Amino acid sequence: MKPVARPVYLNLLRIHLPLTGWVSILHRVSGVLLFVALPLGVWALSVSLSGEAGFRRMADMAAHPLARLVLLGLVWAFAHHVFAGLRHLALDVHWGVDIRTARLSSLMVILAAGLVTLAVAWRLFT
Repeated sequence: MKPVARPVYLNLLRIHLPLTGWVSILHRVSGVLLFVALPLGVWALSVSLSGEAGFRRMADMAAHPLARLVLLGLVWAFAHHVFAGLRHLALDVHWGVDIRTARLSSLMVILAAGLVTLAVAWRLFT
């Protein structure tokens, strides 16, 4: 029997993950985004609490459309991380481990994070 040639690299664009896998990966991605954004948030809080000029500087910076998009991305990351974290905690205590419930809870995480993000986007951009 002739051996089948296997690729020596992993092509992530050809892997078809189920929704549960995407929720798990996005949970990690959102955690990294929140971790990376933490120093920026602490710096912005420090500047805004330094005085009236610092507060005005941060308020002007936050009014920029690009800053609002970054904030919206962080809102999505926070919402997804919270909802997916609750889902993972439920799975840790063996709630919803059957395949149908796991798929439904994954869909609920995606929808809930999307709805929170849409609600905040509506508030930010209107």
